[in-house]
Amino acid sequence: MIAREKNPHTIGETLVKPCALEMAKIVLGEDAAKKLSQVSVSNDTVHQRIKDMSQDIITQVVSEIKQSPAKISMQIDETTDVSNHSQLLVFVRYVHEKNIKEEFLFCERLETTTKAVDVFKLIQSFLDRHELAWDLIGSICTDGAPALIGKKSGFVAIVKEKAPRVLTTHCVLHRQVLASKTLPKILKEAMGIVVQTVNFIRGRPLNHRLFKIFCDEIGAEHGVLLYHTEVRWLSRGSVLTRVVELQDEILEFLKHQQSPLAKHFEDEHFIVSLGYLADIFSLLNDLNTSMQGRDVDIIRARGKVVAFTRKLPIWCRRVESGNLILMIFAWNWFGYKTLSHLMYRDLSDNDIAKDDFIEFQEDPRKKADFERAGMDVKQFWCEQISAYPSLAMRAMNVLVPFTTTYLCEIGFSALLNLNSKWRNRLDVSDDMRVALSATVTRFDALIAGKQQQISH
Repeated sequence: MIAREKNPHTIGETLVKPCALEMAKIVLGEDAAKKLSQVSVSNDTVHQRIKDMSQDIITQVVSEIKQSPAKISMQIDETTDVSNHSQLLVFVRYVHEKNIKEEFLFCERLETTTKAVDVFKLIQSFLDRHELAWDLIGSICTDGAPALIGKKSGFVAIVKEKAPRVLTTHCVLHRQVLASKTLPKILKEAMGIVVQTVNFIRGRPLNHRLFKIFCDEIGAEHGVLLYHTEVRWLSRGSVLTRVVELQDEILEFLKHQQSPLAKHFEDEHFIVSLGYLADIFSLLNDLNTSMQGRDVDIIRARGKVVAFTRKLPIWCRRVESGNLILMIFAWNWFGYKTLSHLMYRDLSDNDIAKDDFIEFQEDPRKKADFERAGMDVKQFWCEQISAYPSLAMRAMNVLVPFTTTYLCEIGFSALLNLNSKWRNRLDVSDDMRVALSATVTRFDALIAGKQQQISH
């Protein structure tokens, strides 16, 4: 529980145990409290038990990876912690018990530089310790950093020397963010004015307090502005939307402060540009949010991006005709039929798998299986591995690869909680595994092993 909540190891002895003893004494009496006091929850004990649980979890995960009938997908990203150490996070996705499972693999420190060769050596060391081969890896997803995706000396290039057929994917969210930076001049200028305005009001403590009091007095919808940061995917749309909603209040406040920025909020061209930016980035935020989360595969992400791009010309025609209401339709999830169509299109007549595919299409039980309640695309194709292995493996090549580095972003948040300025020397690898892993520790086996050690 301490690891899952990402709390300091000392909390067991300083808070949990004293509270438990007090409750036991009040509810059950002194004898129960004395018996409970024998339970050890010291810093060293908690640390050792977390380490034992982490070892049990990774043993299970490695065993499941080795048993996976399809190649695994790996998601990699790197960040710098509070003590200025570089931490590499790796998540994996693989087939387990007729479904696709996402799992935390490891978080380890890059001791010196963060070059491609350093990342490779760290992952190679982990694979060697657990007797895993590069041939097990079918795809790798990164955030697009040069050290990772460089064609000549990047991590991906080094991996392809070991596994030439590995598929590499660039996080679709990072790709969109990079594309959105190429704004036309007029919109880029409008965005710069917004950032200056937010910094003038929110970045100065006195102005921030005065603006909040002003908004509260007139009953504005919001009381504060939001910061914009380049490293957060959704911040730009949120900042713009808040500025649009408070544009009248911002204008009055800037006038009162005699700021030269006030003239922009009286300029019709700036207001139009501001409204456009807020609208388009809000839509991009919705797109990005829909592609975040667990179990997002290439089929679903592709469906959302294609649907978004198909709407763009429709929105343009509506604007040209004076209709400024955007109708947001349901996303196309590209389920069973889409994947089947893509697979059939990619099968040549010389491919013997095409014969199996024709039989598969004409099997009425398969459609019934898919339409059965609770069945999704991943689970459906995992269940076909025994009956149609060649077709199922082709489906796994599409469904298993990661499309975003979302899990690594979650890992960074956990790392921030674990490796705080009060615990900057903590080796977080075991705590991260217990906190983020989906695999449950085999407590009975751990306890039995400890008892056996004591008896000897």
